[in-house]
Amino acid sequence: MMTKKEHINYWIQSSEEDWETVISLLHSGRYVHCLFFAHLALEKLSKAIWIKFKEGNIPPKIHNIVKLLLETNQVFKEDDLTFLEEFNDFQLEGRYPDYLFEINKRCTKEYTNTILNRVELIKKCLLEKLQ
Repeated sequence: MMTKKEHINYWIQSSEEDWETVISLLHSGRYVHCLFFAHLALEKLSKAIWIKFKEGNIPPKIHNIVKLLLETNQVFKEDDLTFLEEFNDFQLEGRYPDYLFEINKRCTKEYTNTILNRVELIKKCLLEKLQ
């Protein structure tokens, strides 16, 4: 049976692997998929935080980063939570074809870089909470 620390490390390591995919997709110009994996990376860090600050070792099987974080009773900046609420769209929009036309228009190189800059700041904040 895995310990709490092993569960947390699993989610952190998986997030790091997804972040490597983010960088690769960014360089290849696959911006929608890049942002989908960026969401996945933050989601996994949020699940690690959920495990750290909750009684159990198995986080809810949900994709909503804000909901996961708010369940931990940790304090987060309001503007980060607002950003994450909007960023949650990428977990859905990257998966279903009816969203792809609209999202492909929005996800330019510049837009993606702007979003990723903010994601990196939040990622750093989440990792600090896991120290």
